[in-house]
Amino acid sequence: MPWLICFLSTLLFLCAASDNCPCEKPELCRQIQTETEYEVFVFDVGGKTWKSYNWSIVTTVAAFGKYDPELMCHAHSVGARLVLKGDVRLADIVDQNNRTAWIKEKVDLAKSQFMDGINLDIEHAVEEGSPEYTALTELVERPLSFPHSDPRLSGYDQFLNMKIDYKKIVMGIPWYGYDYPCLNLTQEGICFIEKVPFRGAPCSDAAGKQKPYSWIMKQVNSSLTGRLWDNQQKAPYFNYEDDKGQTHQVWYDDPQSLCPKANAVMSKGLRGIGMWNGNILTTAVIRLLSSRLLKCGMSFRMLALVLYKLC
Repeated sequence: MPWLICFLSTLLFLCAASDNCPCEKPELCRQIQTETEYEVFVFDVGGKTWKSYNWSIVTTVAAFGKYDPELMCHAHSVGARLVLKGDVRLADIVDQNNRTAWIKEKVDLAKSQFMDGINLDIEHAVEEGSPEYTALTELVERPLSFPHSDPRLSGYDQFLNMKIDYKKIVMGIPWYGYDYPCLNLTQEGICFIEKVPFRGAPCSDAAGKQKPYSWIMKQVNSSLTGRLWDNQQKAPYFNYEDDKGQTHQVWYDDPQSLCPKANAVMSKGLRGIGMWNGNILTTAVIRLLSSRLLKCGMSFRMLALVLYKLC
């Protein structure tokens, strides 16, 4: 479930005029130029949840919802960046002219909204040496950022073996789990799910639904199994039965699985930590998580990075 955010360089800084600045103070429409020692990278999907963020910790917000000028003004007022979602199909940028046009479109949009950069969102499988591989390489030579996902810490190690500067990598963690309806549940507890192809893979998490941590905490208490632990994935899960009698299996992260990941940020010397998404957790859930994380021995600084909305 977690992902990495690799900063190939600093975020793309965009020079924009202060004309039509929506902020009370025109200087708030200037892009943030300062660097931070640690990154707390928050994906925001819209609404006004951002008003409850702990802005003394947040360094960058990736706006995946409707553009909110109030959010931009506030982020800049506390020295945090706001970056644009750069969702792109690789097939559309193989052609150099299309690629150049896409970059110009996104940069112009970010500049017009007084944003600080572009978060390059890539979820496609890419074969080395393919036209898509070449196009992506040329695209990310620009100072953008992109996420990379793998469910285990071993996946991070494989990524780090690519010799990317550790200080350009932010570890991503989920504030959610996945709920999978089981077509069949074996005696060993293996849940067979519907095969839903996704971008070249024969099956995917598209067979399930994302569930917030607050829902998971309630559902596990009334589940068939209670909380279970998988030593291979290093993650908790449980089974429950819905009102139609179908068995579901839910996989998620909790303090036991988050602690090694968060501590790895410090031990591996990574740039920081991020989460999808900042709108999910409630104050009550944050307090419960923070108390449990402290019991696992996590330092207060690391706890603050993980729970950026800590009350």
